[in-house]
Amino acid sequence: MHGLYKFLLFHVLAFLGQSELGSAIIDGKKAPEKSMLYMASVQGDHSRHVCGGFLVSDNFVVTAAHCRVEIEKAMVVLGNHDLSRVEKTVKYIEKIFKHPSYKSDTRENDIMLLKLGGKDNWHFKGQPIQLPTSEININEKCSVAGWGFTESNRHTVDVLRVVNVSITNQDVCKKEWSGLPANVICGDKGLCNGDLGGPLVCDGTAVGVASFYKNKACDGPNVYTDISKSLTWIKMVLGKKYC
Repeated sequence: MHGLYKFLLFHVLAFLGQSELGSAIIDGKKAPEKSMLYMASVQGDHSRHVCGGFLVSDNFVVTAAHCRVEIEKAMVVLGNHDLSRVEKTVKYIEKIFKHPSYKSDTRENDIMLLKLGGKDNWHFKGQPIQLPTSEININEKCSVAGWGFTESNRHTVDVLRVVNVSITNQDVCKKEWSGLPANVICGDKGLCNGDLGGPLVCDGTAVGVASFYKNKACDGPNVYTDISKSLTWIKMVLGKKYC
């Protein structure tokens, strides 16, 4: 019965439009240039934007664990406001660290670290964003940014966009998803196809990783992985000597 529940839940999530291609910013506006140098575009074949991400140290980017990243094909574009003007901001991925308790069927602990290195150009290092030291408060005003769709069923954009987000009670998200995973933050709006993996930012701190949203219309609540619940693991990976 437990296996059947997971199987059904997985297909419900797929039906709700949680694309593996990350996702877009709904009702947002263009972000001021050079205002978010921590932002990263995780790209696959033919420089195609797959997911958002964000720089947390000189050589590590955080994104969502569900994002399809293959070391031999993927790259990361850092601190670039306009993806049509990529210059010395491309980094290659040397190693992938998925959260050890990540569950693909429910997207619990949907967080991943990408170690940057290899055959890349280090003239540009970007600007890492601060990680949280405590849990986020309900009703706090935050923001989310990305290169995703600005309307449902459209295309990703080249210029980074941002929208304000309010943190809501988890009961709001539980009404939409009866199997809401543990260790998440519920937001009121903003995400669409192309924004997943990007940061939920509150007072200059990355508190969440965009994980999934309501449906293909991108008109409901959003769910973020709570970074504060993964700090021990993040610090362990960043501090390992072999990294």
